[in-house]
Amino acid sequence: MSTLERLLDRYPGLSSLGLGALAATGFPPLHLWPLALLAMGLFVWHLHRLPTWRSALLQGWLFGIAHFTLTNNWIATAFTHQSEMPAALGWAAVPLLSLYLAVYPALAGLGAKLLVPHDKPLPGFVTAFAAFWIVTEWLRSWVFTGYAWGPFSLNLLGFDSAPGLALLLPWFGTYALSGIAVLISGILAWLIVSGRKIAPAAFLFLLFAAMTVPLGLFSSENEGTLTYVVVQPDLDQRELNDPAEYEPAFATLAAFTARQEEQGERVVFWPESGLPDYLRPGYPERYYRATTAGGDPLYARRRIGQVLGEDTLLLTGAVDLVIEDERAVGAYNVVTALDGEGEIVGSYSKAHLVPYGEYLPFRDLLAPFGLTRLVAGTIDFREGPGPRTLDFGAFGKAGFQICYEIVFSGQTVDPDSRPDYLFNPSNDGWFGAWGPPQHFAQARMRAIEEGLPVIRATTTGISGVIDADGVVRASIGKGEMDRLTGTIPPARAPTWFARMGNALALLWAALFLVGALVAMRWRAR
Repeated sequence: MSTLERLLDRYPGLSSLGLGALAATGFPPLHLWPLALLAMGLFVWHLHRLPTWRSALLQGWLFGIAHFTLTNNWIATAFTHQSEMPAALGWAAVPLLSLYLAVYPALAGLGAKLLVPHDKPLPGFVTAFAAFWIVTEWLRSWVFTGYAWGPFSLNLLGFDSAPGLALLLPWFGTYALSGIAVLISGILAWLIVSGRKIAPAAFLFLLFAAMTVPLGLFSSENEGTLTYVVVQPDLDQRELNDPAEYEPAFATLAAFTARQEEQGERVVFWPESGLPDYLRPGYPERYYRATTAGGDPLYARRRIGQVLGEDTLLLTGAVDLVIEDERAVGAYNVVTALDGEGEIVGSYSKAHLVPYGEYLPFRDLLAPFGLTRLVAGTIDFREGPGPRTLDFGAFGKAGFQICYEIVFSGQTVDPDSRPDYLFNPSNDGWFGAWGPPQHFAQARMRAIEEGLPVIRATTTGISGVIDADGVVRASIGKGEMDRLTGTIPPARAPTWFARMGNALALLWAALFLVGALVAMRWRAR
């Protein structure tokens, strides 16, 4: 028995916790994906050696607790941007959330153990675990409204100019690619534990080459024809809710929006939360009074129109109120489209809301205990109808995903009306150090699997333009105040995933299960 086997047998729980944490180090900002894949592979081997399904269920749960606690550590930072609850509560909230999220790795381990007992060969178990991991990631994306942040396939996304093995996304989708990542991890672990000396190093070398070869070596960078301007005003969270900062914030947006070298039609992209004005008429006057436009939504739109000028479309984050009996009883987090005269020409309402960020679940039950939302405001946001495409004529067909909506694979594009590009405005200022790079990386994955360019405009970064191959054409880093200009990259033809959605991922899961059964029968002969 090897030293590693003795360690796993003596400290199974600690081993699962440690491997779970290491399996999260491949995500941005660390990018230690070889370590993450190795950790996942060793964990699958650890599960395979366990004698019972009960032990697999427990160890899968412990793995998930550590894995999701490290992945989601940025959530704790959100508690520092509100004054109603102790900031230290954030460090308890993350592991508490992980207690639930860990159920999904536990179920994957349970399913694999029931299908492939420990006395069967490791390759069959790895394949079965990969299949159940696909299913459980898909379940995690919609059960209890879903929380899809941090799919394991994020380990296969390369750096800005090298999408890596994430180029397989059009044929697999995010959740099936997670299964591929598990298979790769299992192969790596199998090569190591089987005593081979050269094979693991050779396998890692080939994997590293596949992850780092620039896409430009195999395809040309096609250019679009529609000009974009992306504005990142670098507005601190405290400035967003301080009336004294409203006018300086607008001045910053206006200064970076003013036409410079751009010619012809252009689309300007402003972030979520950057515009303090209510743009729609019909609200009681007191709601307009605290904004920069002196209580007049018409004036607010007109002065934006003066900044835009002719041949310009603005897509900006905004808030629409729901008024009943002269008071606001709800709100919608929206993208509002304004033309060069300041007229509203379209709107999209966010569908995937952030629990505790944009609404307080079980408000009647939790509010008496002092719990509240993590962002400013006392009224809850309401859900929009879901993905939709707005046709702006010469300015193209735009699809929308506000903030973390972009992380939900298969839920980002209206299947009946494919857009030319996706706009993802966000306010990442309360996402800490780990949240923004992970958020941006997941936006890149949506671009690849849907075959659509993604435009991101954020308050504090990371903003950028991502083409349909996942290559970052331009970006603005965290904490920078700047603008981007260029032409929106063209869309690709609809991918397999764009046509089939997550049914494609589930089909791959079924094929993996068949592969696991075949592997067991083949080795049994």
